[in-house]
Amino acid sequence: MTRPLPPRRERLPVRLRRAPVSWERQRPAWRDARPALIAAALARAEARASGNWYVVGATRELRPDRPLGRVVADREVVLWRDARGRLVAGPGVCPHLGAPLRDSPVCRGTLVCHWHGLALEGGPFAGWTPWPAHDDGVLLWVRLDEVGGEEATDAPRVPDRPATGRALTAVYTGTGRCEPQDVVANRLDPWHGAWFHPYSFADLTVVSAPGPDEDGDSAEAGAAEAAGHADAFVVDVSFRLGGRLVVPVRAEFTAPGPRTVVMRIVEGEGEGSVVETHATPLGTDALGRPRTAVVEAVLATSGRRGFPVVRRAEPLLAPLLRATAGRLWRDDLAYAERRWSLRSTGRFPG
Repeated sequence: MTRPLPPRRERLPVRLRRAPVSWERQRPAWRDARPALIAAALARAEARASGNWYVVGATRELRPDRPLGRVVADREVVLWRDARGRLVAGPGVCPHLGAPLRDSPVCRGTLVCHWHGLALEGGPFAGWTPWPAHDDGVLLWVRLDEVGGEEATDAPRVPDRPATGRALTAVYTGTGRCEPQDVVANRLDPWHGAWFHPYSFADLTVVSAPGPDEDGDSAEAGAAEAAGHADAFVVDVSFRLGGRLVVPVRAEFTAPGPRTVVMRIVEGEGEGSVVETHATPLGTDALGRPRTAVVEAVLATSGRRGFPVVRRAEPLLAPLLRATAGRLWRDDLAYAERRWSLRSTGRFPG
């Protein structure tokens, strides 16, 4: 096991596992990871409102000279910045003869169709009507009311996160053959961490988890439930650095929306750091199987005096963060895809 968390922030965060337990000898987690508990947490997450907002990518992916093309629930979406720098989003199919607007250039804030020159400045024109869009500084969102079918909100409910100017930020995007609920269910199963990802995690203990009937009786509990905090999973875990070197932290997992799970470090090195996982339905493939995009934003922060120097190295460190997320999601998407495969054939035991 690892030594206790450091009592003072100035101490080095790295710990040496004194008596490391081999993978096969660690405490089995299957009795604690009750299917009913995970299913109930998923159901509560899916019952929360999203305002019909969907994450479609990273802010840094959008360049000034060309649009960004995405698909949400089989609908082509195109995004760009107008002459005033505002984010614009709308149908990705040109209303004239159907050209893919994602391949058209942006000229001084105007999206010009490369087939016949139809120019879109961001407002309704020639049968093209924009959709509400939002840039939170890290992620891009679009509101699709006919897809979500909920009561629309003016802006998405962006989770609390460190200020972008004080955090090391990276965004990973991957796709899987599953539905958003399979991605969310994966994140609401913290017990699998040290078993399924032994290269990244060790000594994982779920300190507290909600019961399958967690519903919150008081007004305060009701407000917390609406925000996704009444049924938080609290986890003690050590991040592996290599060999016996680890960094122990306490993390909290919450689901503030039907397609979002947030992991927040609440104690230990990087306290206040956040990993936001967003699942966006893409539609179906040629065989009718669902596809889902995972857009994961990592916002790492620290109170250490040297952290501003680390943050300035973001162009070098962000690819490493994305690579780390990619390795984890290679496994977690296999989990999500397996879950969907079993669900879709009536074989899922949960």
